[in-house]
Amino acid sequence: MRRFVLPLAAALAATPAAAAEVSIQVQGPVAEITATETVQSEPDQATVGAGVTNRAPTAVQAMRDNAAKMERVLARLASLGIPRRDVQTSGVNLNPQYRYSNTAPPVFLGYDVTNQVSVILRDVDKVGPTLDALVAAGANNVNGPFFSRDDDKAQRAAAREAAFKSAEEQARAYARMAGFAGIRLLAVEETLQRGGPIPFDVMNREAIVVTGAAKDTPIEPGRVGTTIQLTAKYEMTR
Repeated sequence: MRRFVLPLAAALAATPAAAAEVSIQVQGPVAEITATETVQSEPDQATVGAGVTNRAPTAVQAMRDNAAKMERVLARLASLGIPRRDVQTSGVNLNPQYRYSNTAPPVFLGYDVTNQVSVILRDVDKVGPTLDALVAAGANNVNGPFFSRDDDKAQRAAAREAAFKSAEEQARAYARMAGFAGIRLLAVEETLQRGGPIPFDVMNREAIVVTGAAKDTPIEPGRVGTTIQLTAKYEMTR
């Protein structure tokens, strides 16, 4: 009889204490199977980044100019009906800028300031018009969108069930090939991966400024994936 030691991952995942170990006695060989399943679904929200970058001769002036421009961007977000809880500052950076030359000392150019916010848009059909509106309001540093689902419980459950079934089928196949009649589940560990969206970067403000006959920036949300990866350990039984 062999003794097989496994972490009690599932039962203790929510506890801050050190991971415990349980000792499971096994008679036959142990197969460790990793199975991955992804469930695709349509996104119902998008995250975009919007901000202002500017330069001034002094740090104080650069921060003041940036604050004034950023206030217009935030006011535009509010006018679009985006609640404050869905707008979060993601970074404020102030850095001196120099021009370097191989034959002369560095030349000070001024201070660059960037103030960036992350915005959750809960209507994916409004992503393009929102980007255009932000750029028109003065945002010159825009990135995204990153599409996702606000609630992917159903997708997680479906991916989990499919991954568990796949792992069990593989373990039974290995047991048959090894001359064993069945399997006994010993442990399961799960890893959740939410789908990787494709970002859309707005690099040139003039390219998307809204004019009288201009169209909204085209955005295609596509689909996002919810991926469950299971690592399961099975004992082969007679």
